[in-house]
Amino acid sequence: MSVKRIAILGSTGSIGTQALEVIGENPELFSAYVITAQNNAELLIQQAKLFKPAYAIICNEKYYPHVKDALASTGVKVLAGINAIHEIVSDPEIDIVLTAMVGFAGLEPTINAIKAGKDIALANKETLVVAGELITGLAKEYKVNILPVDSEHSAIFQCLEGENPNSIEKLILTASGGPFRGKGLDFLQNVSPAAALKHPNWVMGSKITIDSASLMNKGLEVIEAKWLFDIEPEKIEVVVHPQSIIHSMVQFQDGSIKAQMGLPDMKLPIQYALAYPARLKNNFKRFDFTQYPNLSFEAPDIKTFRNLGLAFEAIKQGGNMPCIVNAANEIAVAGFLNGAIGFVAMSSIIETAMRQIAFIAEPTLVDYLNTDSETRIFAQKLVENLPVNTFTN
Repeated sequence: MSVKRIAILGSTGSIGTQALEVIGENPELFSAYVITAQNNAELLIQQAKLFKPAYAIICNEKYYPHVKDALASTGVKVLAGINAIHEIVSDPEIDIVLTAMVGFAGLEPTINAIKAGKDIALANKETLVVAGELITGLAKEYKVNILPVDSEHSAIFQCLEGENPNSIEKLILTASGGPFRGKGLDFLQNVSPAAALKHPNWVMGSKITIDSASLMNKGLEVIEAKWLFDIEPEKIEVVVHPQSIIHSMVQFQDGSIKAQMGLPDMKLPIQYALAYPARLKNNFKRFDFTQYPNLSFEAPDIKTFRNLGLAFEAIKQGGNMPCIVNAANEIAVAGFLNGAIGFVAMSSIIETAMRQIAFIAEPTLVDYLNTDSETRIFAQKLVENLPVNTFTN
C-alpha cells in the first residue's frame, strides 16, 4: 500500500484522536494531511506539532491568532473557519476524508469531499441521518466509497464482504443499553448529566454518550444503516447486548447469521475503514472467550426509551423527518447537558418537533438546511419554556 493522505475533520474528538493513534502506529501506510478542531486549540496545536500535517484548521476563528503563532515555525499552514473546512476537502493531495465532526456540521464538508472524488470514512452518522438519499446518490454519481467507522456499521460492512446483498434477510444492530438499562421512567425523570455520561463500555464524546443513554444513538444508527446498506427499515432490528462484544450481525435468507466480534475498541473500525480493502495486523488487545462465559441479549425498552421508536417512525416516514429528529435531538441534548431540561424531556422535545415542523417528502439540500435551522429555533424555544430540572442522581 502507498501512503494514504488523510483529512481528519474533528481530530480533537474521541474518533479523531484514536484515528491519529492508528496513523501514528502505521506511518508507512497513513499520514495526517489535514487536521481540524472546533474549539480545542491547545490539543490541535499538540497534534500539529506531532504529526506535521500540511494544514491545521481551527473552526472557531477567535483562536486563529493563537494557533497560527504556536505553529509559526512548524511549516504547518493554519486556516480558520467552517468555510476553510468546506474548501480543504477538495485538495487533490487528499486520498480519504475521515468525517468525525459532531452533528449536522459534517454534512456540507462531506458533500464537497464526495464531489471532489474523495472516499469517505464516515464517523459522522448525522450526515446520512439528515440527508441519506442525497449523500448515497452523490456517492454513486462520483463513484466514491462510503466506509463506515461506527462499530455497528463497520461490523455489518465486514459481515457483508463477499455476500450477495439480495440474500440479506435482516440486519441486527446491537446496543449496550447504556448506563440506565433496566431503569424506569420514575428513575429517569431525575438523572443528572454526570450520571448519563458514565457509559459502561465505551469512552466517547459527550453528545454521543448522551445519545447512547437515551437510545437515540441506536435510532440514528438505524437510519444510517438504511442508507448505507440500501435496506428497508422493516429489515433492521435492534437487540440490547450489554457486553458490547458482538458489534452487529447479519441474518441471511437461509437463516444463517454472521457476527463481527471483538473487545470494545474504536481503533479497530477506524483502522479497517482507513486501510480498506486491506486488513492490517495490529497489537490491539484480543478477545478471550474464557473471560466472557456469558453473552446476553434482550429486547430494547422503547416504551421507556422513546427515542428509538421515534427514529424508526422518522425513517419510515422519510423525507425531511430524520432531519427534524436530528436537529431537535441536538438541541435537546445540549439543553440536558447544560441543566436546562431533564432526561425524559428530550424525547418530548423531539416528538413535538416531529409533529409541528413542516414535512417535505422530497427535500433538496436547501430544504435540509432550512429544516435544520427551523427545527433548532423551534426546539430551543421548547427548551427555554420547560421548567428547570432538579437532579437527584
